[in-house]
Amino acid sequence: MTYTLILLRHGQSEWNLENLFTGWTDVGLTDLGREEAVTAGELLLEERLLPTNLHTSVLKRAIHTAELTLTTMDLSYLPVQRSWRLNERHYGALQGLNKKETVEKHGADQVLQWRRSYDVPPPPLEPDDERHPSRDPRYAQLAPDLVPSTEALVNVVERMLPYWHDSIVPDLRLGKMPLIAAHGNSLRALVKHLDDVSEEEIVGLNIPTGIPLVYELDESLQPVSSRYLGDQEAVKAAADAVAAQAGGAG
Repeated sequence: MTYTLILLRHGQSEWNLENLFTGWTDVGLTDLGREEAVTAGELLLEERLLPTNLHTSVLKRAIHTAELTLTTMDLSYLPVQRSWRLNERHYGALQGLNKKETVEKHGADQVLQWRRSYDVPPPPLEPDDERHPSRDPRYAQLAPDLVPSTEALVNVVERMLPYWHDSIVPDLRLGKMPLIAAHGNSLRALVKHLDDVSEEEIVGLNIPTGIPLVYELDESLQPVSSRYLGDQEAVKAAADAVAAQAGGAG
């Protein structure tokens, strides 16, 4: 028996377009991002891959992407679970800053370390900063030690894995086909776990926006195969576009 898992990074966001570090900032989709979400639904329909349920972060760019994708498939009724554990990586004090200007201020090497090292986080937000997630009501029920001021990719892996084991694995064991609509780094963390990617290699993985990534898993939930849907040259171009950004995630 095999199990099917569908991963989907949200479509282009407003801050992706403006080249700003986004992280946990709750920004919407661009017109292109909405088109990408619709196309994702069309691709899934073409492959007759019909999700049975949905998991998203609590950020609207992932939520709206999933809604548009499922509306395209006439599956708006699917049950939904949302969790902060699927949020994008928290970019700390970099959130809201222009990526190019941040490179000019701090130097390319320093910014590259912040955005691409596995375990070096950006500068943290101060607790009294209005951007701090402790000021956001959607995180009011979290224990204070769970609310980040900044994160490296290793922190995203650590907070994502409990959700994988407690919420997604049980779905798969029941024979469901879950759709996970999330973000560049939370999906990178999941791919690292699924494919057992090394810490050195995972920082170079670029997940394109709005293109379904489908995994087939064996009875031990080990990958049998994985593939992006659609034209593979377009997939490569979209991944290269992510790599070319000064920040690479959102």
